[in-house]
Amino acid sequence: MNVIAVSACLMGINCRYNGSSAYNNELHELVKDQKIMLFCPEILGNLSTPRKPAEIVNGDGKNVVLGQADVMDECGKNVTREFVNGAAETMNLFKENDVSAVVLKDRSPSCGVDEIYDGNFSGTVVKGCGILTAMLLHKDIEIFSDKNSEDLKKWIEVERMKINE
Repeated sequence: MNVIAVSACLMGINCRYNGSSAYNNELHELVKDQKIMLFCPEILGNLSTPRKPAEIVNGDGKNVVLGQADVMDECGKNVTREFVNGAAETMNLFKENDVSAVVLKDRSPSCGVDEIYDGNFSGTVVKGCGILTAMLLHKDIEIFSDKNSEDLKKWIEVERMKINE
């Protein structure tokens, strides 16, 4: 059976920057019969919960991975190292656990799939990905946003058919 890694906040773990979760009942129902692994790259990067909100400044996760952008918290503290280390540790866990697919919390500086905040702490959303997503792009792991459970549902159905062949 495929291992699906799911952002812990989406499954009700209070690990978001403000100490809350982003529980997604529809996602929970979709993966309840699957082999899942919960993770939080920010916790793995030794960031506390709660913590100051952080955003990628002057780019997205791809730029951070290339050393061309930073992650700053709302007080101006550079937390790039923690975010990059957390994403790298998460990638190691994915490899160790043979993860086939991952479900990420969009807009997060770690997990954003299609969108992140613009780096000005204004609430403005822009196209772009988080650091973990940037690291995943060239790996053989399916990437799903918490905002598009329909694609995940289709993927699970296809994988079930492969097993039953």
